[in-house]
Amino acid sequence: MRMATDWQDYELIDTGAGDKLERWGDVILRRPDPQIIWPLAKESADWQRPDGHYFRSSSGGGQWQFNKQLPERWTISYGPLRFHIKPTSFKHTGLFPEQAVNWSWMMKRIKEAGRPIRVLNLFAYTGGATVAAAAAGAEVCHVDAAKGMVQWAKENAALSGLESAPVRYITDDVFKFVQREQRRGKQYDAIIMDPPSYGRGPGGETWKLEDSLYPFLEECKSILSDNPLFVLVNSYTTGLSPTVLHNLLHMSIGRRHGGKIDCGEIGLPITRSGLTLPCGIYGRWESNE
Repeated sequence: MRMATDWQDYELIDTGAGDKLERWGDVILRRPDPQIIWPLAKESADWQRPDGHYFRSSSGGGQWQFNKQLPERWTISYGPLRFHIKPTSFKHTGLFPEQAVNWSWMMKRIKEAGRPIRVLNLFAYTGGATVAAAAAGAEVCHVDAAKGMVQWAKENAALSGLESAPVRYITDDVFKFVQREQRRGKQYDAIIMDPPSYGRGPGGETWKLEDSLYPFLEECKSILSDNPLFVLVNSYTTGLSPTVLHNLLHMSIGRRHGGKIDCGEIGLPITRSGLTLPCGIYGRWESNE
C-alpha cells in the first residue's frame, strides 16, 4: 500500500457506514464510498451536519445537500500544485487526492532523468498528473474525451503558474488519438493512463477493462521512445488485482524494454481511526536509469 500522506489542504477525517467525511481546504464534505463496509464508530456533529452531503439515490445517481452557502468552486494546494475543487452532480470533486502519491513519484523521476521528457497523459480528467508532470519540467500531451474536463485541466495548470508550460490539450477519444500518433510517428518518454472500467467511444466502440487493457497497452508500446522513462497505469476497477496489472505490464512494456515493475494499492490515512482507506491500484513500469 502506498499512502498519500503529504497533504495539508486535504484530510480524510473519518469513515463508516458507507460514507467518508473529508476536509477540502476549509470545506467539510460527506460522500459515499463503496469500499467502506465497516460501521461508523461515532456519528459526531460534523458527520450530522457537514458543509455538503451527497446522498445516493436508491434508483441510481444521487444529489448534494448543502448546509451552508459554498463557493461555486474553491482552490486547494499540494506543494506547488494548485487545483480547483467543485462538487459535481456525480459525487466527485474534480480531484482524487490519493493520486498525490503518484504525482510525487513521477515528478521525482522526471526531475532526475537529466534530459527532456515528453509525457502522454491519457484519460487525463482534470489534469492532476498533467500539472505534476509539467511542474517537474516535462512536455505534456493531455488527452481526454470530455471537453469540460480538458478545460478544467487548463485552469488547474494556470492556477499552478503553468499557463505557458509546454502542454498540449486534446479533446479526443484516446484510442483513436494513440492510433493517429502511431501513424504520425510521434513518440513519448512516459505514458500515464487512468482507464475506466467500462465505456463507449464516439462511434459506439465498447471499452471493457478486462478485455481492452492489454491490447491498449500494446498500442501504447508502439509510441514509446527508444529510451522510455516510465509507464503508469491507475485502476479503480473492483476485482482487478495488482498482480494482474503486474502481469499485463510485464507482457507488454517489460517484454520489450526490460526495466522494473511495481504494482500495489494506493490509499489514504483516516485521521480518527488510524486506519487506511484503499483507493484503487497502481502499476508502474520504469526504466533502470
